[in-house]
Amino acid sequence: MVVQSHHRSTTTTDIFGDPIDSQPLWLKKNLFHQSNFDSETYITDLRTFVPLENLSSELRSHLSSLKHELLELINRDYADFVNLSTKLVDVEGAILRMRAPLTELREKIEVFRGSVEASLGSLQNGLRQREEAANAREILELMLDTFHVVSKVEKLIKELPSVPSDWSNGDVTSTVKSSLSNGASLQYAENGTNIRETQSMLLERIASEMNRLKFYIANGQCSFILYVMAVQNLPFIENMAKRIQSANLLLDASLGCCFMDGLKHRDANVIYNCLRAYAAIDNTAGAEEIFRTTVVSPLVQQIIPHSYSDVVVGASGDGLEDDYKNIMKFVEKDCVFLLDISSTANSGLHVFDFLANSILKEVLFAIQKGKPRAFTPGRPKEFLKNYKSSLAFLAYLEGYYLSRSTVTSFRSGDVCKEFLKQWNIEAYFSIRFQDIAKALDSSLMLAALTPVQNSISNEGHSQELTLQQSVIFLESLRSCWREDVFVLSCSDKFLRLSLQLMSRYSTWLSSLLGDKKDDSKSKPGPIAPEDFVYVVHDINCLVKEVNGDYLEQVLQLLSGCSVEVLDQVKYCIFRSGNSLENVVPSMLNTLIESLIEKSAEDLRQVKGIIATYRMTNKPLPVRHSPYVSGVLRPFKAFLEGERATRYLTSEVRNKLILSVTEGITSRYYNLASEVVDTTRKTASSLQRLRKHGVHKRGEQSSDVSDLSNDKICMQLFLDVQEYGRNLAALGVTAANISDYCLLWQCVAPADRQTVDNFST
Repeated sequence: MVVQSHHRSTTTTDIFGDPIDSQPLWLKKNLFHQSNFDSETYITDLRTFVPLENLSSELRSHLSSLKHELLELINRDYADFVNLSTKLVDVEGAILRMRAPLTELREKIEVFRGSVEASLGSLQNGLRQREEAANAREILELMLDTFHVVSKVEKLIKELPSVPSDWSNGDVTSTVKSSLSNGASLQYAENGTNIRETQSMLLERIASEMNRLKFYIANGQCSFILYVMAVQNLPFIENMAKRIQSANLLLDASLGCCFMDGLKHRDANVIYNCLRAYAAIDNTAGAEEIFRTTVVSPLVQQIIPHSYSDVVVGASGDGLEDDYKNIMKFVEKDCVFLLDISSTANSGLHVFDFLANSILKEVLFAIQKGKPRAFTPGRPKEFLKNYKSSLAFLAYLEGYYLSRSTVTSFRSGDVCKEFLKQWNIEAYFSIRFQDIAKALDSSLMLAALTPVQNSISNEGHSQELTLQQSVIFLESLRSCWREDVFVLSCSDKFLRLSLQLMSRYSTWLSSLLGDKKDDSKSKPGPIAPEDFVYVVHDINCLVKEVNGDYLEQVLQLLSGCSVEVLDQVKYCIFRSGNSLENVVPSMLNTLIESLIEKSAEDLRQVKGIIATYRMTNKPLPVRHSPYVSGVLRPFKAFLEGERATRYLTSEVRNKLILSVTEGITSRYYNLASEVVDTTRKTASSLQRLRKHGVHKRGEQSSDVSDLSNDKICMQLFLDVQEYGRNLAALGVTAANISDYCLLWQCVAPADRQTVDNFST
């Protein structure tokens, strides 16, 4: 029998006769035979560049091809395929025979597994019981050790000698007193032994045992187990907890009384032993607090009483400088002995900080209670004085530390931070900022320049400022770095304020130039040229001061900063000083323009020469016009005035003379050339009339016009000569001025084109 196949077996060949594979290249059949083939991954990879419809079509085609190959194989070996089913005789029986030994083996394995699991469980239970027993034994031994230590502590406490007269305060309970009063004290007294020292030694030993006891309690899970047992109301544990608590109370009371007694008698050995005991039980705060309350507090309250009314009656008021001096004396007299003991080398007492937690803490508390207004920045002068005194006091306390690390710890401690926190430096700077900036701003808001009435020198400097605005500006700059104003912690803010003051003054100077341009329109009192002399002089003085002594003062105050910071400060101040100096050229130009305008008023009379000689019978001029003498008179009066002679440097003076005379000469040339051009145009017009046959009367008038033109040119030439002499009187060589040479050539006769060399 042959299985029918509907699949087409024909293949298509190309032009060379080779079969053409009808499947695309992306369909790789060998991937289906791999053991780790995953259909979802395969489809996901292909769908990125093959549509699902195409993929489905190709897979169906491939499936049809596989079915066709299977049918071909069956048809090819059909006989063997049929015989295979006939040879499979009693297959189920063979399977049963093979299953029996396997089932038996499985049952044996299950039995053995159960036995092993039972043995393993028994072994694990035994190990757990062994571990619990070991833990219980460890805890029991720990509890026994704890019991022995407690008993030892109690025994040592009973051996403590007592000094009832010194321990009569209310802090010690009756139980403690009874425990400390025993026959042992008489024995020690009979032997002549120092009771205080013996007691301190015993306390140190007790403290060592208590430290050991704390270690036992904290070791492992002992504290938790003790808590559980205490909850279960076990008598032993309850009794143990009470005994430990009682021992702690007895030790604290005894140690406190012994330490106070040692401080009272200044017994170095007793204090040393007590401090070691406090360090052993990790109770440094207790010793620091006892020293603060028993020694520091009474003496500080004598200096700064807690009652504010008592402080007001006192002579110091809210000032702290004298109080700090008295506190320093007290520290040197009554505290140094303890500080020396606590700083003993290799003693382990470095954990105490009596300077911060006893002395500084009590001083801060006393100031807060007795002089709270000392922290108020509303009175900046007193506030700064108190603040600097406080910093000096902190520096004094830091001097008792033996290393840089301890000083750092002191500064970063809570007490020191709280002490510095009381001083609101930000509010202080805000008040100073308002005072300094307001003073300068008020002076610069005035409508006019305010000359200084009396000669005010700049605190010993040779040069003098002439304007009140400049004086206040310099005072404001110096105020930022004055000793009674400057605070090093706000140095960046004061530097910024200084730069802002310079910028404000520079803006005001620039506004003067704008006001000068608008004087005629909006200002009732225009700025005179003499006032600009004041401004230029003050700018030069201020620039010299800012870049000189002022800068040195700032760098000296900031000498503790790095080189990079100092370079930045120097750059900022130099830049601000240069911004002031950059205003000087504009000021001088405005001054020059003002002088030119004022001097050129008489030049307007040049145009009157035409009317003077036109159609008149005046003779040919032989001397200069009267207006020439008045052209340079205002400028000469300015140069000879007190302000110019006193405040203008020779360099600025020479620059003004050259610039003003050049400007006036330029104006003179423009007017004279205009007159000459007008005269020549008139003559040219008359000549054209003469050429066109004008009657005889016109010829006569043209002759008169020619004569008038000659008179006008001659008058201008005489005036220009006189003007050159006036320039020479000012020290200016007229021939060196280009516009004067043009002016000369414009009005001089043809045979006098060479400029004369005028001399004074």
